[in-house]
Amino acid sequence: RDPSDFRLAMGASESGNGVAGDASRPAKKQRRLDNEPERPSTSSDGEGDASGILARRPGGPLRKVAGSECPYLDTISRARLDFDFEKSCSVTLRKENVYACLVCGKYFCGRGPRTPAYTHALEEGHSIFMKLSTGQVFALPDGYEVVDQSLQDIKQVLNPTFSREDVASLDAPGSERWERTLSGEPYLPGMVGLNNLKATDYANVVVHALLRVRPFRDHFLLGGQAGQGGAAPTPLVEKFGELCRKMWNKGSFKGQVSPLEFLLAVQERSKKRFSVDAQADPVTFLSWLLNTLHFDLTGGKPSKRRSVVTRCFQGEMAVTELRGGGEEAEPVRTKFLMLGLDLPPAPLFRDAMEKNIIPQVPLLTLLKKYEGEKITEIVGKGRKKYEVTRVPDHLIVWAKRFTTNAIRHYGREKNPTIVTFPLRGLPVLGKKFDLVAMGCHEGKPEGGTHRAILLHHAGREWYQVEDLSVTDVRPETVAIAEAYFQIYSATAVSK
Repeated sequence: RDPSDFRLAMGASESGNGVAGDASRPAKKQRRLDNEPERPSTSSDGEGDASGILARRPGGPLRKVAGSECPYLDTISRARLDFDFEKSCSVTLRKENVYACLVCGKYFCGRGPRTPAYTHALEEGHSIFMKLSTGQVFALPDGYEVVDQSLQDIKQVLNPTFSREDVASLDAPGSERWERTLSGEPYLPGMVGLNNLKATDYANVVVHALLRVRPFRDHFLLGGQAGQGGAAPTPLVEKFGELCRKMWNKGSFKGQVSPLEFLLAVQERSKKRFSVDAQADPVTFLSWLLNTLHFDLTGGKPSKRRSVVTRCFQGEMAVTELRGGGEEAEPVRTKFLMLGLDLPPAPLFRDAMEKNIIPQVPLLTLLKKYEGEKITEIVGKGRKKYEVTRVPDHLIVWAKRFTTNAIRHYGREKNPTIVTFPLRGLPVLGKKFDLVAMGCHEGKPEGGTHRAILLHHAGREWYQVEDLSVTDVRPETVAIAEAYFQIYSATAVSK
C-alpha cells in the first residue's frame, strides 16, 4: 500500500580475470616468471586491488599506510569536493563501489585495473580517492589504503556525525556560533541555504521548518533512520537524515547544501508527484512527507506503531456531524498532524482609493473552529463541529489561502487575508506555544516564490531563508508576514 494514501487524519561478484592453464591448449600468454609475485584476481567492475605487490600480500589483508608515508596527500583539493551530488560514476553511471577523486572531485566506480577510477589515476595523475559508502581513502594505482587524521574533516563533510553531547549543545544559550567555509565566508549551522534546483523552493521551506522542531531534528542528527525492529532505512528516510546532518555540520566546506539526493528520493517515492522540475504546494508536500516518513519509520505499520513524527506532531480531536434535523451524531475521535484554518472570503469591493480592502483576522479567532462550538459547512459533506481533545507538543497550522475557482474559470486564486498572530504565548487547550517556523508565499497564485522565517533557538533571533539567501529579520517584521503555514512549539519544549 502506498503510504501517500495513508493519512493520520489530517559490487558485482568478484570473478578472476586470469585464465587457468590448460596443457591441451597452446599458451597464448607469456608464462609468469618463477620469482614474479602471484597477482591476486581482480574484478573488472572495481573492488579488485590495483596492485598485488603494494596493496595486498598473497592471502593477506589490504595494506594500510600512514599519511606520512603517502606522497599524494598534498594533491587533495578540498575546494573542489562536493558530496551533495548523486553518488554515481561519471563514466558508467553505476552506483556501486563509487569513489570520489579527492584531487578534482569527480566520481568514478571501482579501484581495480581497467576500472574508471584506475584509468583516471593513470591518465590524469590523480592518485587519491575516497570510497563514498565508507569514507575509506585509497591511493591509486598503488592500491593501498591511506589512514591519516588529516582526512577526518573530509569524512565529516561526506557523512557528518553527531554525539549526544553535540546535539545537546546546539541550542544552549549563547551557543550561537558562526563558522567559516574554506573561502572564509561566514555561515550559521542549521541556517544554511539550500539550492533551488529548478522549482524546489517549496521543498526547501518545508525542510527548514521541520528542522526547527528540536526533538524531530535531534532524532535524525543522532542517526535515528532505521525502522522499528532494526530494519534498514528506506532511501527517503536515509537521504532526509543525511540532509539534516549536512545542514547542521559545523565543518562544512561551502556553507550551503544541495538537497538533490533527498529530492530524487522524494521523486521516486512519490512516483513523481513531487519533482525537481515542477512547483508544488508546500502544505501538500509537508503532509505527504510527514505521513511517508511515519510509514517508513514504523516498518509499514503506521496505525499500530508510533514514530518521531507522531510523538512530535500528532494530536486528537472529536468530530461531530450534524444531521438534517439538527441533532448531533455520536462524536468520532480521530487524529491529526496539522490543523487547517478557514480564512474569511476576500472582499469584492474597493475602498475610496480604489484599492482592495485586505481584511485582518487574529489566529485565535480562526482556532475557535476547533473548540467544539462553531459549526463548519463542508460542501458535499454537510455540517460538522470539531473539538481538539489533545494538542501535540508541536502544533502545525496552515491557512487555506489557495482555492481553485472552476466555475468562474479563474484558475487558482489566493486569499490575501492577513492573519495576526503572537510570536510567544499562544494559548491552546491549556498550553502556551511559541512560534518557531513558518512558510510564506509571495507572488501570483499559480507561481511566486516560497521562503521560510525561522527562529534560532540559541540566540532567540529570527532569520529569513530563501534558497541560498539567509538574512536576519526583526521580530516586528515576522509578526506581519503573510504566513501560509506555521509551526508552534509548547513553551516548555521550545525554550
